[in-house]
Amino acid sequence: MGEAIARARELAGRVDRPEYLAAVLIGQYAYHLVRTEYRLALSLAERIEKIGEARNDVAIQLAGRRRSGYIRLRLGEFIAARALLERCHDLADPAHRALAGSISDDPYSGMLATLAVTLTYLGYFDQAQLRMNEALCEAHRLGHAQASFVLLDVTWAELITGADESQRHAKELLALSIEHGFPVHLGWATAFRGKCLTALGQVQEGQMLLLQGLATIRATGFVMGTLYVLVGLAEAYGMLDRLVEGLNCLAEAAQIIETTEERIFDAELHLMRGDLLNAAGDRAAAEQSYYEAIAIAQRQSTKLFELRAATNLARLWRDQGKRNEACKLLAPIYGWFTEGFETPVLQDAKALLDQLT
Repeated sequence: MGEAIARARELAGRVDRPEYLAAVLIGQYAYHLVRTEYRLALSLAERIEKIGEARNDVAIQLAGRRRSGYIRLRLGEFIAARALLERCHDLADPAHRALAGSISDDPYSGMLATLAVTLTYLGYFDQAQLRMNEALCEAHRLGHAQASFVLLDVTWAELITGADESQRHAKELLALSIEHGFPVHLGWATAFRGKCLTALGQVQEGQMLLLQGLATIRATGFVMGTLYVLVGLAEAYGMLDRLVEGLNCLAEAAQIIETTEERIFDAELHLMRGDLLNAAGDRAAAEQSYYEAIAIAQRQSTKLFELRAATNLARLWRDQGKRNEACKLLAPIYGWFTEGFETPVLQDAKALLDQLT
């Protein structure tokens, strides 16, 4: 397939029709994205945007910019991702949608959903919710198949904050994936459902669905995003007191990160490792993992995971009688937030702060 795309790219370059070349480059981008060759995909997205700039073609510019934003998110470059995606609102114009998109999804609702994920990681929960609502409204207007693409990002964003709506959206995604025969989406929906059940305390069933979802995704050849499922599986193993299996999942995830540079889940991985080590009774190693999660979150500006890691470390210190240290760690991080106070992750941190003070 790679050779065919390269040949099409060569032929498209011979004619003075930039939309043809952009379309071929979009196909090549998708090829490298699925293979988790993110740097190659990013270079193609940036080239697409430059073609649009040279031709003063807004649709082509947006086609490249939106894809650059998505790759920056996957690489863990959240600030850059937000900046790029927020410059894509011209995708709302129907005149720009066709070329700026692809054969599989609507670029505007897809961009909104990706921006919602980015804002969630950055700690802007209310702004993220607004983008989610708009993305879902737009996707449902266009049809149920499009909604499945948006639901992938929306459910993911809700799960990492503990939002109750994740259960409903995971079920909706599962139904749409079966209805439209989307195998990758089916794998994700199954894993999301497993994550929801784990959070509800139905850990055995949740663990089985996470394994099933991971197998379904991998059967399609996808690697992108499987890190999230591995971390969720590690959490389920930890709750089942199968700590070695959980740590093995995280070791596998760490290897994928080094191979693909998909660093969006770096902080979450270290946070979960801290939880497993804490459950194993290795407090010193757990503390170090929490510190690493906080440091990564600070580098990436992901206030969500800085808060989650600080909350777990503060809880560990509280149990050791170090209440003042725990309060000094958690209070300024919690104090940074200015919105989304109904979000479970913020409520959890506030409840712990109330105990400490």
